This record gives sequence, structure tokens and C-alpha cells, in this order.
Amino acid sequence: MPRHDEIYFEKRAGGLVAAVMGRARARMLRDFMAMMRPEPGQKILDIGVSDVITEEANFLERHYAHREDITCAGLGDGAAILAAYPGIAYRRIEAKAPLPFADQSFAIATCNAVLEHVGDDADRQAFVAEMLRVAKHVFVAVPNRWFPVEHHTAVPFLHYWPGAFRAYCRVTGKEFWAQPANLEFLSAGALAAAFPADRRVETRMSGLALGPFSSNLICATVAG
Repeated sequence: MPRHDEIYFEKRAGGLVAAVMGRARARMLRDFMAMMRPEPGQKILDIGVSDVITEEANFLERHYAHREDITCAGLGDGAAILAAYPGIAYRRIEAKAPLPFADQSFAIATCNAVLEHVGDDADRQAFVAEMLRVAKHVFVAVPNRWFPVEHHTAVPFLHYWPGAFRAYCRVTGKEFWAQPANLEFLSAGALAAAFPADRRVETRMSGLALGPFSSNLICATVAG
């Protein structure tokens, strides 16, 4: 079965859509830099990178000044990522399996547009727990469920009613996105709930700035 990123990028064109989403990703990268404050030499783990290489994908790998500090983790063989971003390290991972890294191997673990694809509440909590096991701090970005246009299908508003959205996907040939295991809609509360209750986190809007309807959400651990 094709992976999420292969389906997501399969029919996406450039032009205005790419420019708009590029602005959103640039904002999330700025938030990452401001909240995580990475320093040269600090090891960063980026989980769920795309081996479909486009202008939209893998913003951290494309723009971070110290690629040699980044280890990418993904479901593919990593050949396209290693060719596109010289200096990057890559490790292949398996869905719902422990990350192949020792405890606290990294200063920061991050993922973008991954958590909405990992399964149910328990799966999301297990995913974040693994991130916290291997890194001191964690930064997670996801699509905001209240953004007016659903990110993966470009269908407006219907995802506000998940049952109706999934029915629409089934009758329009988008069965993959009809499955909750492949796509869940996350609010700020649902995102924060993926983190342990005893861990201090900050959740905020990011991406395209539209107040509570902004395109993305981020949640990051804070010191203390």
C-alpha cells in the first residue's frame, strides 16, 4: 500500500497552493527555532520525513544550517533523502515499533504532519512517549482540525463533521483518507493529550495565521 506522503503529494500541483503551504511551513520552522533553540552540535531527530522530494516537503532538512546534526527517520529506504540533503543521517523505522535509538540519544525530537496518521489516542501517546524516551525535548506539528480546508484532500469544511467527511471520501475514490487509522483530526486539546500529564508542554497555533482557524498546531515540551 502507498504511504501517506506518496498519496498526499501524488496530485498536488505547484503555483499558489505550494506557495501558501510553503509560507505555513516557514512559520512552523520559525516556531521550531524559537521554541527549541537548537545549537550547533546538538543532535536532532526528525521523524516521518518524506522520501517524495518536493518544495513542500522536509522543511527542516532543506533550511536548517547544520544538516550534519540531523538524523532523519522514515518508513522508506532513505535513498532519495540522502541524495537530496547531503550530510543528513538516515534510519529506517517501522510503524508502531520502538524507535531504533538509545534513551536520550538526541537533544530534540520533532515530527511534522505525522501524529494525525499513527492511529488512535493510545497510539499517539505511545508515539510521543517514544520521542520523549530518545530525546530531551520534543516538538510536534500537526494540521489544525479547525482550519477551513482539510489538508490532505483540499475539501473545505466537511471535515468539521468527521462522519460526513469519511462518507464523502468513500464515494469519491479517497478511501485511504476515510480510515481513522490513516487520518485523524486533531484539536489543540487532542494534541496536548498525546503528551504525558506530568510533562510541561506549550501548545500554540502556527502555520497560516487565522486565529483559532490557523492552519497548524504545535506542541512542544518546555524546561522545568
